[in-house]
Amino acid sequence: MKRSTINDIMASADEMIQSFGFKLPPFAYWTPEEFKARAKEAEALIQARCGWDITDYGARRFDEMGLFLFTLRNGRLADLQRGGGMCYAEKLLISRQDQLSPMHTHVIKAEDIINRGGATMVVELFGSDDDGNFAEDRGGMVMCDGIPRTFAPGEKLKFAPGESLTLMPGDWHAFWGEGGDVLIGEVSTVNDDETDNIFREPIGRFAEIEEDVTPTHLLVSDYAKWLA
Repeated sequence: MKRSTINDIMASADEMIQSFGFKLPPFAYWTPEEFKARAKEAEALIQARCGWDITDYGARRFDEMGLFLFTLRNGRLADLQRGGGMCYAEKLLISRQDQLSPMHTHVIKAEDIINRGGATMVVELFGSDDDGNFAEDRGGMVMCDGIPRTFAPGEKLKFAPGESLTLMPGDWHAFWGEGGDVLIGEVSTVNDDETDNIFREPIGRFAEIEEDVTPTHLLVSDYAKWLA
C-alpha cells in the first residue's frame, strides 16, 4: 500500500469515528517526530502495539480485502498467563461495504465483536476439527448478545448497530459490511497480532508499504523501524 493511501484512510476513518461521538486518545494524533521524542515515556504503548493499524493482508486490494483498526489498549501476556492483572484489550475497527476481513481464527484470544454503528455487520462462521484446524463441515455455537446461538458451517450471521457476538479460540470467522461501512468495537483478551492470527489462506497480517509521502501518523507496524 502507498503511504499516501494509508494517510487518506486514517483521515477518513477518524472522521467516521468522530461522527459517532467517539474520540481517539491523544497519542493517536502524535506526528512521527513527536512519537520519536516521546518514545521513552510511551514505552508501554509501543510494547503493547497500541495505535493505528491498516492492512490489505499483503494482497494489494484494500477496497476488496482489508481492514482499518485502532488498538486503544492492550494487556500483558504475562498477566494472562498467570491469571491476573491486565488481561484485556480493546480496538476500534472499520469494515467497509463488501470489504472482506478474510477467514481466520485465534489460538489464545477470545473476543466480543460489536456493531457500534453504521450499516449491517456480516460474520461468516465455521467450526474447527479436533486439532483446531478449519473444518468446512463443522458448525458450532457462539454467544450473540449473551444468548447462545448454534451456527451451521458457513452460516452468515447479521448484526445491526448495538448487536454483538462472542468468538472463542477455534471459531473460524470472516466479516464485512453490508449496505455501507460499519464501525466495529472489539473487546478481547490480550491481543497479539503478530502470532495469534491464523488465516485459512496463506496471507500476511500486515501491509507492505511504499513510502511515497511522509506518514501523517505511525502505524503499529512502523514502530520497530521508526522508533528504533
